[in-house]
Amino acid sequence: MIEFATVARPYAKALYELAEEKAQTQSWLDGLAQLAWLVEQPKMSGLLQDSSSDAEQKAMDIIRLMDGVEAVKSAEFKNFICVVAQEKRLMALPEIFNHYKSLVLQKDQAKQAIIYTAYDVASEGQGAKIVSDLEQRFNVRLQATFKTDPELIGGVKVVMGDQILDLSVQGKLQQLYTTMMN
Repeated sequence: MIEFATVARPYAKALYELAEEKAQTQSWLDGLAQLAWLVEQPKMSGLLQDSSSDAEQKAMDIIRLMDGVEAVKSAEFKNFICVVAQEKRLMALPEIFNHYKSLVLQKDQAKQAIIYTAYDVASEGQGAKIVSDLEQRFNVRLQATFKTDPELIGGVKVVMGDQILDLSVQGKLQQLYTTMMN
């Protein structure tokens, strides 16, 4: 959501700066990923939107549910959860996670990419080869996620931020159709 994106940016930036200071960027990234997943669960979402419980109770419930997660062992991370709860921004946690992840990737000089394939990638080696080829093409390190889209017929389609590289059979057929119609 647009509203969450606007709200999430300052939280993510502040948390990232604190994580850098504490040398906890990766463990807090993992903690945020789990937090984002948790608040997206239907039962948890309903609990968080319930106005009968106060913010402190919601924060304590989340912290209790995340017991054992490395990031929650940090007092600063717990405090972050409490602040977000007090400001009634718990539903923005998935967007905060996305912004935080972007900051981590930016520091590592890497980009997030979603690679769509017509079929499941058969092996880790095959996936690694695709990622390696794309890293050379874009001259950047990639953190890739593979998704299957049978409509592609064959080939791959890569979405990296606002860039799209369509090397799929479906894309080629659409280009051919467009050329023929013009």
